[in-house]
Amino acid sequence: MADKLLMVMVNTDPSNPQELGAPFFQATVAAAMDFEVEVVLTARAGELAKKGVAEKMFVMPGSPKSVYDFIKDAHEAGVKFFVCTPTLELWDCTKEDLIPEIQDIVGGAYVIEQAMDDNVVTFTY
Repeated sequence: MADKLLMVMVNTDPSNPQELGAPFFQATVAAAMDFEVEVVLTARAGELAKKGVAEKMFVMPGSPKSVYDFIKDAHEAGVKFFVCTPTLELWDCTKEDLIPEIQDIVGGAYVIEQAMDDNVVTFTY
């Protein structure tokens, strides 16, 4: 059985925040189950890596918990967050503009290498 979960958030649209709770919640649960968990934010979902964006989004209207709170919960559970290099250009930001939970910036080769590893299960959102 694989011991690592790679979650690639590429199709999840931050303009529809109802889509955002499940991936972060599942990442948190997997980390609590002692799996190594990495979340790569890229393309449209990469906007969530930019400071000030996820704090203003809520999965449910009226909820006291922002999307950023879900990210922080996952990070506290041990989830590692990455953002893809082209995402920085897409959202006109630098490493300094990223939320502190982002561990590193990775390229497409990293995502492909991880996804092809037999010890890694890959989910895409």
